[in-house]
Amino acid sequence: METLSSKQKKYLKSKAHPLKALIQVGKSGVTAECIRSIDTALNSHEMVKVKFIAFKEEKEQFLDEIMEGSRSQYVSLIGHVLTLYREHEEVQKRKYHLPS
Repeated sequence: METLSSKQKKYLKSKAHPLKALIQVGKSGVTAECIRSIDTALNSHEMVKVKFIAFKEEKEQFLDEIMEGSRSQYVSLIGHVLTLYREHEEVQKRKYHLPS
């Protein structure tokens, strides 16, 4: 999976702005269940926001684990909200058309 270009990240950030955080990382931290939830949300939404309720200071340490487990790409981390993207496998079901 290739990384997103700055132009693609800018496009996705603009589309992510009105979205609400679908997943919350609480006192349990980043568990296998949390990563499964992110994976499921990415299957249906392509782009999701993950809000860190707990572990706010350690959130950067969880980025690789979350992205690898969910096969997603990093879009942004603003405050305590992480935005992730994974292109839908079926072309006709894609909601976002990345600029090249």
